[in-house]
Amino acid sequence: MAATDETGPDAQQAPPFGTTPPTRPPVDGAAPGTGMPRWLPRAMVLALALVAVFQLGSWAFHQLIGLLINILIAFFLALAIEPAVSRMASRGMRRGLATFLVFLGLLIVSAGFVTLLGSMLAGQIIKMIEDFPDYLDSVINWINAHFHTDLRRVDIQEGLLHSDWLRKYVQNSATGVLDVSTQVLGGLFQLLTIGLFSFYFAADGPRLRRALCSVLPPARQVEVLRAWEIAVDKTGGYIYSRGLMALVSGVAHYILLQALGIPYAPVLAVWVGLVSQFIPTIGTYLAGALPMLIAFTVDPWYALWVLIFVVVYQQFENYMLQPKLTAKTVDIHPAVAFGSVIAGTALLGAVGALISIPAVATLQAFLGAYVKRYAVTDDPRVQGHRIRGSGGPGMLARARRVWDGRQGAENGTATDSADTTDSGAADSGTAGSDTTDSGSADSSSVDSGAADSRAADSGTADSRPSGPKPTGPDSTDLESTAPEPTDLGSTDPEPKDSGDGSSS
Repeated sequence: MAATDETGPDAQQAPPFGTTPPTRPPVDGAAPGTGMPRWLPRAMVLALALVAVFQLGSWAFHQLIGLLINILIAFFLALAIEPAVSRMASRGMRRGLATFLVFLGLLIVSAGFVTLLGSMLAGQIIKMIEDFPDYLDSVINWINAHFHTDLRRVDIQEGLLHSDWLRKYVQNSATGVLDVSTQVLGGLFQLLTIGLFSFYFAADGPRLRRALCSVLPPARQVEVLRAWEIAVDKTGGYIYSRGLMALVSGVAHYILLQALGIPYAPVLAVWVGLVSQFIPTIGTYLAGALPMLIAFTVDPWYALWVLIFVVVYQQFENYMLQPKLTAKTVDIHPAVAFGSVIAGTALLGAVGALISIPAVATLQAFLGAYVKRYAVTDDPRVQGHRIRGSGGPGMLARARRVWDGRQGAENGTATDSADTTDSGAADSGTAGSDTTDSGSADSSSVDSGAADSRAADSGTADSRPSGPKPTGPDSTDLESTAPEPTDLGSTDPEPKDSGDGSSS
């Protein structure tokens, strides 16, 4: 019996004691003495480097998003003033000087408007502070008269001055002055940045276009230049439509404020027109707040009238005026304009709402050149008219059909009963007429008998030969084809009644 080896193949291949086992060849791509491939460390380092670059780029983008938005605003502002600068440059003026004059004009108009508005606002605030005790007395008298209380202005003033909430409000306002100052300085720096980039984009527009086209093939250069021209036209049209709506809004509010006798009506009208049109999202509320405040200083009811007028006019502008003007100047559908404003607000906030319409109009006009259009068939369904017989009957037609069927069934039942009555009368009439007809038939038989006797007599007279008999084949044929005389005497006349001597 052979001995079994229970140690397995490893024991059989084990080297003898005291000898060094042979080393196996390394796996392909693996380092000696390890099972890790050589490419794995480099892949891990590359993946970590990509993650680090992505994180760094994301952090840089979030840090520079404010600057990118300012550059975007400056670009659209440069597109808006491009027609004026190009017109002045075409007359021989240097492009930089033309851009400077345009910006100087805008700056003068803006500074004058802000100065007038600031002086008016400061004067009204001072007047409100001076007249505040009189307003407070009128309110206290109204409360005492209607609610039967005994309030005094001195008690209310002392309560307000010694209240804790007023002290906390003053402290918070003092600490918030620094924040307000920081925001004002930040806003001024942002305006300076936008103005500087706009100046460079407008003054060096040809150089910028040349630099951009130099890295593109000729076919792409034509497309870029055409897109640039479309953007200039659409942005100019948008600014024109906004300016026109500002003019209409200013005139409408000026008429209202002048009719109510509110001071500074022209300046307030200009404020409402510009702020409501060129400050998106919150411009309407800012524009209407100042006239209401000034109207409140004259009469509180005037402030209510101003509020009602602002709300009504805003609805008229949103649903009637703005869609039509935008559709004509920017050449986009009102629904597309409204949707683009919502999308721009969701993406970039107030800035997106401001530049969304010219951006969408430019994109639509640029892509429209690459969309092939066909002639529409002259089909009434294009205009919304349905072709008769193209669909099933409507609800009204089916109801009318059911009603006609019921009326027809009722009329059929009445007709059947009438037919039954008429058939009975007809049967009785038919029986009487049959009796009369039988009598008539008997008399006709007597007359036919008499006629037969007369015919027999005439036949006897005709049978006498009156001349030579024709001979030849024709005579035979005539005799053979002549019809045989009818036996009229076969019908015997009825016997006469011997009683009274008259025929029955």
